[in-house]
Amino acid sequence: MTNVADTWDIHPQQFWLRGQRPDKPVSYDPATGMWNVYGYAETVHILGNPAIFSSDTLRVLPPGVIRGSKEMREGNLVQMDEPDHKKLRRLVSEAFTPKVVADLEPRVAALTHELLDAAAQRGRMELVADLAYPLPVIVIAELLGVPSSDRHLFKQWVDKMLEYSGQFSLVKQSAEQDRAMEIVLENRRHLLDYLAGHARERLQRPREDLLTKLVHAEVDGERLTTNEVVNFANILLVAGHITTTMLLGNTVLCLDAHPEHLARVRTDRRALPGAIEESLRFLSPFAAVGRATHGETELAGERIPADKLLMVWIAAANRDERQFARPDEYDPTRDPNPHVAFGRGIHFCLGAPLARLEGRVALGILLDRFPHLRTDPDARPEFIPSPNMTGVRKLPLLLAS
Repeated sequence: MTNVADTWDIHPQQFWLRGQRPDKPVSYDPATGMWNVYGYAETVHILGNPAIFSSDTLRVLPPGVIRGSKEMREGNLVQMDEPDHKKLRRLVSEAFTPKVVADLEPRVAALTHELLDAAAQRGRMELVADLAYPLPVIVIAELLGVPSSDRHLFKQWVDKMLEYSGQFSLVKQSAEQDRAMEIVLENRRHLLDYLAGHARERLQRPREDLLTKLVHAEVDGERLTTNEVVNFANILLVAGHITTTMLLGNTVLCLDAHPEHLARVRTDRRALPGAIEESLRFLSPFAAVGRATHGETELAGERIPADKLLMVWIAAANRDERQFARPDEYDPTRDPNPHVAFGRGIHFCLGAPLARLEGRVALGILLDRFPHLRTDPDARPEFIPSPNMTGVRKLPLLLAS
C-alpha cells in the first residue's frame, strides 16, 4: 500500500501519496502564483501564528478571480482572523463540548444500525452512499435544525463544488478554471439560499437548534446579518459532514488493505481509535488549507512577500519523514501520532470530537455486523477528483463470506 495513489488513481498532484518527497519544504510555484508549504514543522508554525499568516485568503486574490468575495467572507469562520473569529466561534462552541458530543453517541449508534439494515438485506453496500455520507450529514443537519431528508440536495450541491480536478492558478486564468468557479459559486448559492429560507423562518418561529441560536445571537451588541448567518451555517453543514464521510471511507480502505491490522481491530476494539487517527494521517481528508501573509516573512529559508497566498499541504506534512518514522507505512500503533489532519491553533477543527465519535461508533458497529466485510475486487474505489481533498466518493463492499 506504499503507492496507494497509483493503485487507486488518486489525483496526480498528490505526490506524497506516491512515496515522493518535495525538493524543499517551502517553494514558490510561478505557474500558479502561490507558495506551497509541504513540511510538518513549517505547517505547524503557520497554523500556530495567525498574526503572521492570515486565514483571510480571499483578500489577496486578483480582481475577478472570485465574484462577491466580500460577501463570501462575512460570517465565514474559515476566512476569519482574530478577534472576529473568536467571537463568532464562541457562539457555537458549546454545541461541540465533550459532554454534548458524548451524549450524541446513542443517536449515532441508532442511525448507523438503521442505515446498515438496508445493506444487510442486499449482501453488499456502497459505503459512501449507504453509510459514510448519510450518517454525519443527518447528525449535523439535526444539530443545525434543517431537515435531514433534504440531504440529497446537500450532496448534489456539494458534489458539484468538488468536481474540478484542475490546478487553480492566480496568474494564468483559463476558460476551464472560470467555468469551474462559476459552477462552485452557483451551487454554493443554492445552498446559501436554502439556508437563508430556514434562517428567516427561525426569526418568526424559534426552535432549540443551532440555526435559531445564530439568527438571535449578538456580537458586540449587534445581531448577525442574514449573510453572516448563512455563511456560518454553510460552514457548519458542509465541514460538519464531509470530513467524517472521508474519514469513514479512508479508514475502511486502509484496514482492508492491511488484514493484520483489521484482525487486531476486530479482536480488540480499543485499537480502533488508533486506526482512525492513522488513517487521518495516512490519507488526510483535507489535503490543503490556504493562508495569506500579513507582511513579509521568512519560512524555511525563503523570503515570502506580504499579501501572498500560501497553500499549506497538511497531507504532505503528515508524510514528512522529519516528523514521522516510516511515513509511507500505515501503522495504527503509531504513538505518538501528532498529525495535523484537523489543523492546529485557533482554527483547529471545531467538529473534530464529533467526527472521531462518529468514526469510532459507526466503524465499530460496521465491523460487529459484518465479520466478513471486504472491498469488492471487481469494483474499484473511486476518489474525489479534487487535488485538495483525499477521500473516496464510492467504495463498493462485500458483506458475506
